[in-house]
Amino acid sequence: MKVKTFPRGIHPPELKEWTAEKAIESLPPPEKVMIPLLQHFGSTAEPLVKKGDEVALGQKIGEDKALFSASVHSSVSGKVLSVDDYNHPGGNPVPAVTIANDGEDRLSPEIKGSKDSFSLSPDEIRHKVRDAGVVGLGGAAFPTAVKLSPPKDKPIDTIIINGCECEPMLTADYRLMLEAPEDILNGAELVRIATGAEKIIVGIEDNKKKVVKLVQERILRFQGAVSLLKTKYPQGAEKNLIYALLRREVPRGGLPFDVGIVVQNVGTAKAIWEAVSEGKPLYERAITVSGDGIGEPKNILVRIGTPFQNIIEFCGGLNEQADILVMGGPMMGISQWSLDTPLIKGTSGILAWTSPSPGIEYPCIRCSRCVDHCPMGLVPTRLAKYIRFDNLTEAEKWGILDCVECGCCQYICPSNISLVHWMRLGKNKIASLKRKKSA
Repeated sequence: MKVKTFPRGIHPPELKEWTAEKAIESLPPPEKVMIPLLQHFGSTAEPLVKKGDEVALGQKIGEDKALFSASVHSSVSGKVLSVDDYNHPGGNPVPAVTIANDGEDRLSPEIKGSKDSFSLSPDEIRHKVRDAGVVGLGGAAFPTAVKLSPPKDKPIDTIIINGCECEPMLTADYRLMLEAPEDILNGAELVRIATGAEKIIVGIEDNKKKVVKLVQERILRFQGAVSLLKTKYPQGAEKNLIYALLRREVPRGGLPFDVGIVVQNVGTAKAIWEAVSEGKPLYERAITVSGDGIGEPKNILVRIGTPFQNIIEFCGGLNEQADILVMGGPMMGISQWSLDTPLIKGTSGILAWTSPSPGIEYPCIRCSRCVDHCPMGLVPTRLAKYIRFDNLTEAEKWGILDCVECGCCQYICPSNISLVHWMRLGKNKIASLKRKKSA
């Protein structure tokens, strides 16, 4: 099988050996969960419960009132202790529902499955996915029902299931593909039906050979195929993945819709199948807990709203030397400051390690390594300079909004320049200016 890839990118140490051969374990639900009403791209869900209410497992506690939003469900049965602002992994407090777990896991009567999921209409599939609060589990947490609703003037011909998991250390998606390939492919078929696409392509990196064989055997009954991809970062980024598999280039400022593609992560595909076939809301997800700062690295299934403290204790606790805690992967993850922070839908991993001493930042030596390795074909040092001197107009002209903050430029920079930080600052400034103008 020919190995496909995209131009540029990097190949950092994979460090997947800590957890790749460890099956997913279920973490017992904690005594108390804190469930943010904003754990997706878009608007905050509106609370449907108040202090003192009794709730059931899977009951809707926050409702999406906008197109770009997602409903939120209780991950335990018990009593609502508060509806108030709470810590969020993104850094700012957001409205959250705190629930005391009664330990009974009483299932909500709202949960109803489908006898023949493949016979449902596209609208019925989208409704069930939206009602279950499914979002992209690769990290972006984009509302999945929106992805399943392409504009009428942009027909979809191909569904890509992203099985790359190109971030170092993370292996939960790999384990899902080994342990639940049927669920993932069933979910992919529902995506194909909902969008009217002709075929499915499952893209898997060539460091996951056991998965490739397993999925190849099972995809024969669907209108799909498996494609092997070179192990390289960020192979799993949507635009890179589309180009690698089909040589289609998503236009600047555009979406996969524009080139007839819908991309879904393997975990999302599984969640779609569970939402439609079982009526199961997205109240738990698989994550990897790893790094040399973790006592016993594992892949685990965790209820949404579980504090990081409980998760880390289940994995042997933190080593004394550990001084960095990250939600997500080491390249694009977000540093955390509190173990009370709850797990959200977009949490793909929790990593801890001992940080090296901070390096000195030197002036740019114009080596062009950041340009040579940027998967989006940008000029990171020039963009950083524009932002440093507040020239936002030129930064936008030079494509800063196309930056996916993958970290390739900063990883490869011999001068140790904090390029990603400048990109984020610039994008935030531009977004803020646009909001002010529209207001």
